[in-house]
Amino acid sequence: MAMLTNRRREMAVAASLVAPFVLTFALVFLYPAIRLVELSFTDSPLIGEGEWVGFDNFTRLLSDKLFLTSLKNNGYFVLLTVIPTTAIALCVALMINRLRGSLQALALAIFFLPYILPVSVVTQIWTWMLDFQFGVLQPVIAFFFGKSVAVFKNPYWVMPTVALVTIWWTNGFNVLLFIAGLRNIPKDYYEAAQLDGATRTQLFRRVTWPLLWPVTALVLTLQMILQLKIFDQIYLLTKGGPFNSSYVMLLMVYREAFQLNHGGYASAIALVLFIVIAVFSVLQYQLLRAGGRR
Repeated sequence: MAMLTNRRREMAVAASLVAPFVLTFALVFLYPAIRLVELSFTDSPLIGEGEWVGFDNFTRLLSDKLFLTSLKNNGYFVLLTVIPTTAIALCVALMINRLRGSLQALALAIFFLPYILPVSVVTQIWTWMLDFQFGVLQPVIAFFFGKSVAVFKNPYWVMPTVALVTIWWTNGFNVLLFIAGLRNIPKDYYEAAQLDGATRTQLFRRVTWPLLWPVTALVLTLQMILQLKIFDQIYLLTKGGPFNSSYVMLLMVYREAFQLNHGGYASAIALVLFIVIAVFSVLQYQLLRAGGRR
């Protein structure tokens, strides 16, 4: 009897600890997600009821040139950011890991500092540095390309420039992940390999890289998810221009929902984006894990 009472008491304590999270999750994520799916099959405005239209919103997406453009731009941005930011973070982490003491802490703080800045501050910094008339980076652009370039008004420059801003802003977090992974590699492995005559390149290829692969897979997957959800930098720097060359899916969701009051159509776009993110992130992570086990 006493054991049954204690078990009930433990269950009650466990339920009281889990309940706040479950209620918050249901209120903040689960209910909005279910509501999003419902709205995607209607022609409702952002606020209010609409009529059931079935798959009409999704059929309309297939013929919407702006949606296809935004989907292509999302893919282009992923190519510009995911692998480059991971490679840069790994190189920076390897260099910082070789430092010691306060010098290592200072270097880590310098690379992590941009990550704590709000996106509005980041975009203001880069808008000022890349200003066509007064930007401090325009002489550098003119030196390499022969003339100054209004990068946020040029359809060929805009997405690579936003990718550069994004890498500079977010890469500090990736560096921290790689530093944590490097510190978890036992030093005994390096000492044993050095006794066998391994060079620095062989140490990286045979010891560091295989043991760091799970962290690399995690970073690549996180970057895939984050970069597919690109919105803030695009909205603040370009508004999707010029000529829709930086128009992305979340910007289209914002336009349809909050500017045109097409809640149902915006929900359909958001649902497609969610499916794309889920499929590609899971597929990528599983492929990376399978590659790491070989």
